[in-house]
Amino acid sequence: MKQITYKIANPLGMHARPAAFVAQACVALPSQIVIKCNGKVANGDNVLQILALNAQMGSVLEISAEGGDEDAALETIRKELDNRLKSYKEASVLKIAFFGAKDYDRIFFSELARDVGEGAYNADIKYFNSRLTPETVGLAKGFDAVCIFVNDEAPRVVVETLHEFGVKLILLRCAGFNNVDLMAARECGIKVARVPAYSPYAVAEHAMSIIMCCNRRLHKAYNKVKDNNFALSGLLGVDLHNKVAGIVGTGKIGQCMARICKGFGMTVIAWDAYPNQGLVDEGLLTYVGKDELFAKSDLISLHAPLIMGPSGTYHLIDADAIAKMKNTAMLVNTARGGLIDTEALIDALKQGKFHAVALDVYEGEDANVYTDHSDDYLNNDVTARLQMFPNVVLTSHQAFFTREALQAIAAVTLENARNFNEGVDLGQAECKAN
Repeated sequence: MKQITYKIANPLGMHARPAAFVAQACVALPSQIVIKCNGKVANGDNVLQILALNAQMGSVLEISAEGGDEDAALETIRKELDNRLKSYKEASVLKIAFFGAKDYDRIFFSELARDVGEGAYNADIKYFNSRLTPETVGLAKGFDAVCIFVNDEAPRVVVETLHEFGVKLILLRCAGFNNVDLMAARECGIKVARVPAYSPYAVAEHAMSIIMCCNRRLHKAYNKVKDNNFALSGLLGVDLHNKVAGIVGTGKIGQCMARICKGFGMTVIAWDAYPNQGLVDEGLLTYVGKDELFAKSDLISLHAPLIMGPSGTYHLIDADAIAKMKNTAMLVNTARGGLIDTEALIDALKQGKFHAVALDVYEGEDANVYTDHSDDYLNNDVTARLQMFPNVVLTSHQAFFTREALQAIAAVTLENARNFNEGVDLGQAECKAN
């Protein structure tokens, strides 16, 4: 273990913005970082614990690293502190209408946005429980920006209304942006910014979790044991070792999933519209055509963006694609529901196709996402039909839902807001119409 000390000279102390950058840096480090101050202890990768240190101007941080490459890890943290605790030109406060707010959103966004002043995010957030839709867009009047999620709606009519209200920025607290009319936003002079990557590990780990749950019928086994039934009938799974994993989309999440599959002893093949030769060179995977991937794979995991149009990815998995797959194939989708033609999937399931299907996203989920319907009748036809099959597992668009991901989403979203407010280029976070 190695340790350094760092004295805080910033008038705001260890405020939210540097704390967020330090936490994000620690998530990616091979060393375990611990920060001590004022008799309190924080894990370096936990922004809320760092803020709870209450480190003021003049406080001394004791920062220790244990594990891989400790010297490099401590130097990384020192540089983050130097960069984020230096003096900045004070900016005006950006008023943000936050739609679809949940308790877990408020935990991170409220903590990170609480400081106003030199070097802070300078964001004033008003939370609305309602989703952004054509019916609720009126709530955005008087705000500079809106903050939305995957189940909010920003078609042309909403974008044009936002423009009338003087809104200049749409902040997406997610990676996908297919729910925003980017052409309308460009015509209205509204910037659109997203979170390009928050935690690819969270999504990939969830993908493997739910497909393994379905493969080994853990959802059925749990309920059987609760009913005092310890029979193994209906619970037969298959080994993943020595099977073929097909990864559709090899961005950051797809790469994480490929590494997990490799760790299970699987052979990994992949398809991507823009292959990454570096992944081939390191021996992680081999690129093949879509048809070959569908035909050879025992496990197919979807990690591609949803792109509409004749050459896009909408209904990439249709009846023809399913027909090419093995009858015993396993299919998992943690990307976008529109990648799979749900009617074609249900028809195939009725015919006994697939050993396991695990869906965190699916067409027709919008009315269900992040909403408690436990006291309602099940009136979603798609959900009801999918739940009929014993070899299907559904989760509620939760693949992203880890502490590390939530703090990254809040930090990057507020950094996008700050960059816009100060006239700084949004870089890879900006979504532009083709």
